[in-house]
Amino acid sequence: MSKPPVQRVTRADIAREAGTSVAVVSYVINDGPRPVAPATRERVLAAIEKTGYRPNGIARALASGTTRTYGLVVPNIANPFISSMAHALQREAFADGRVLLLGDAGDDRQRERELINNLLHRQVDGLIYTSVDRHPYIDMIQASGTPLVMLDCVAPEIAVSAIQVNEQQAARQATLHLIQHGYREIAIICGPREMLNTRDRLAGWQMALEEAGLPARPEWIFSTDYTRRGGYDAAQQMLQGNLPRALFASNEQQAFGCLRALAERGLTVPGDLALVCFNGTDESAFCVPSLTAVRQPVARMAKKAIEMLKQWDGEPRRCEFTFELEIGESCGCRPGGHLPIAE
Repeated sequence: MSKPPVQRVTRADIAREAGTSVAVVSYVINDGPRPVAPATRERVLAAIEKTGYRPNGIARALASGTTRTYGLVVPNIANPFISSMAHALQREAFADGRVLLLGDAGDDRQRERELINNLLHRQVDGLIYTSVDRHPYIDMIQASGTPLVMLDCVAPEIAVSAIQVNEQQAARQATLHLIQHGYREIAIICGPREMLNTRDRLAGWQMALEEAGLPARPEWIFSTDYTRRGGYDAAQQMLQGNLPRALFASNEQQAFGCLRALAERGLTVPGDLALVCFNGTDESAFCVPSLTAVRQPVARMAKKAIEMLKQWDGEPRRCEFTFELEIGESCGCRPGGHLPIAE
């Protein structure tokens, strides 16, 4: 036998329990606009606790013009760098009294578009967004009037607020670190060629080699997905030819996959192949060997993103953060240090 549906407690129920009017109950719940005598307020609060009343969030949003929510759309939450950023954003949003709604695109542009539409229909108070392939759906967001902060570099001609590091300079610095070790044959595992961040990281690698008078050999450019499998497959391809002395992997997941492929062949890092990577997380310190990796200041970036949404006035702003090259064992250094890079 099915149970009868539980009736939602209303403000009228609270008013009867407290022996006051619905208007007074509303004043207590909304902390205004009129003052309520302390004794009456205590009766109303006691009635709320006794009945288990929960305010209607949708109704409050309609009345106040705010949903107290932010939306976050990311390419793939399985990526440790993305998940660390999402965690930091959630913490900052919660500290601001808001809920962060997560949309995971699963590396699918169509799904990304649907997630953005869904969040806009929910009338989130702001959207934080990083696109699957760095070709974001800016127009549809701006048409809605929803405050927006991008989490990565976007084309300069696009008038949008963003927080970012200079990925080209970060890739350049990581590659220069290998050159400073004395390595001269340096390959790269990069992302898919059509992605804008791949172009930035590839350009940084090439820039460092040119500055050192070293060739950027086309046969040592291995384009693949930003995944462990991508790094593993790229390393397998690399092992079929002449092995370079050093390698820049353009994300941490690719570096992990590369380590596996090398270990299967009995090759050591950094003994046979020195390695540095981009977008390192705490996981970089716990693999063997520990990875030398470009680290982004995730906590500070998350704090700034939420601050930019709170202070939104419609004017696009860009905020560039410094990055650090955190030193591990994979390049041939002793671990435990970092090289801060000036803005």
